[in-house]
Amino acid sequence: MEARCVARYIRVTPRKMRLVADLVRGKNVNDAINILKFTPRSASSPTLKAIQSAVANFAQLHDASSSDIDALTVRTIFADEGPTMHRFMPRAQGRATPIKKRMSHLTVVVAAPAAPAVEAPAEASAESAAAKPEKKAATKKTAAKKAASKTATKKSSSKKVSR
Repeated sequence: MEARCVARYIRVTPRKMRLVADLVRGKNVNDAINILKFTPRSASSPTLKAIQSAVANFAQLHDASSSDIDALTVRTIFADEGPTMHRFMPRAQGRATPIKKRMSHLTVVVAAPAAPAVEAPAEASAESAAAKPEKKAATKKTAAKKAASKTATKKSSSKKVSR
């Protein structure tokens, strides 16, 4: 079970946004929120809002209780480049220098931890165990054939060099 949030057109450069996203990737949601509250970067505020929105989306979609929300983790978080605003700054002698005001699109996916996998019945594992020795014997034969063909090609490909 997972939920996502996409925050678009954030006026922070993607490079700065990625630095903040790396801080919280894979962390528990509560830990990520605490980290972002005390991170003195311009990208921490929009990232915090996006994580909180993803948590709210999870609660809305899955009718989650507070214990479910406490167990959420930030599964994936990434910042893509958005459009760039081009501005110009006047300089000396009638020149102008371009200024690029970059934007980013932030995507956050929060998910509950996966449930443990259910083991296969004992009968199926007994059948697969019986098939394994046959596979091992077949792979030994093919390995021997490959080794023999490699040595044969090495002998035939050697050239005599005359001086």
